[in-house]
Amino acid sequence: MAFKERLRAKKKIFWRLILLALGLLGLLLHGLPILRHLEVLLPMGVCPIATRQQLQDNFTGVLHPWARPEVLTCTSWGAPIIWDGTFDPDVAQQEAGQRNLTIGLTVFAVGRYLEKYLARFLETAEQHFMVGLPVLYYVFTERPAAVPRVALGPGRRLHVQRVARERRWQDVSMARMSTLHEALAGPLGREVHFVLCMDVDQHFSGTFGPEVLAESVAQLHAWHYHWPRRLLPFERDARSEAVLGPGEGDFYYHAAVFGGSVEALRSLTAHCARGLQRDAARGFEARWHDESHLNKFFWLHKPTKVLSPEFCWSPDIGPRAEIRQPRLLWAPKEYALLRD
Repeated sequence: MAFKERLRAKKKIFWRLILLALGLLGLLLHGLPILRHLEVLLPMGVCPIATRQQLQDNFTGVLHPWARPEVLTCTSWGAPIIWDGTFDPDVAQQEAGQRNLTIGLTVFAVGRYLEKYLARFLETAEQHFMVGLPVLYYVFTERPAAVPRVALGPGRRLHVQRVARERRWQDVSMARMSTLHEALAGPLGREVHFVLCMDVDQHFSGTFGPEVLAESVAQLHAWHYHWPRRLLPFERDARSEAVLGPGEGDFYYHAAVFGGSVEALRSLTAHCARGLQRDAARGFEARWHDESHLNKFFWLHKPTKVLSPEFCWSPDIGPRAEIRQPRLLWAPKEYALLRD
């Protein structure tokens, strides 16, 4: 009898510990500030010396990953993770100028997102995005006449393309992959050499130059870059084309910024659009919609360059020692106002 009582007591303690751990994890996932700050204690990993010595960039030549020993500066497949201090911006600017590149920047401004965010997005892009280089802004909206007039520098143009207004915000998010795929087959794809695709509810706060360019570019999600892989919010439901199994997935990438060459983006958008269509045919939606499919694509087809969270940062996270120079900042989320 005494043995059974001790066993019951141990089981009770065990389950209390499990519940406590789950409770703390839940608080972490939902942004309790004091627990959020503790995630900086989770190691990011270290780029092997052999890999660091070989890291090359298509614009800045030899990188300097040893300049940032406190963060992970390369991937397991040898792609650089770009942090402030690991590249020479002057070399990148000179290389882009010598190649006579035109850079495309696409953004969707649908519904109330147009009035709320687009003007500031474009105005700050003129201050910080690929300054001194030819840029083609490609704005997708259902109300072309409402697009604000922004003074553009020499060699910088704005094209507005009408899109249908979707019934739900989720549909707006998911439709953009097929829309981008079609646009890349048209004038957009013929006029630019590289394209960056971004969300409109953010603004530029620092230099966003040609150091970000590569054949295929992914962005580390600011809220998840410290998390171990088993906790990353990949799609786990086997009903979705975006599903990643246990042990799959490298990093969790943010769909607010991705890019690459026209050809590479055609492949990415085709993959994601196809997966979204197949999910819809089954009556299923991935947990994070097009972002889930983006992460599946980058698991199957590794990006050739990864941008650190400095290139797309959320002020709600608070200050971080490793975030030296945020380049793009999330705007406050007002979903109740904007997504009705």
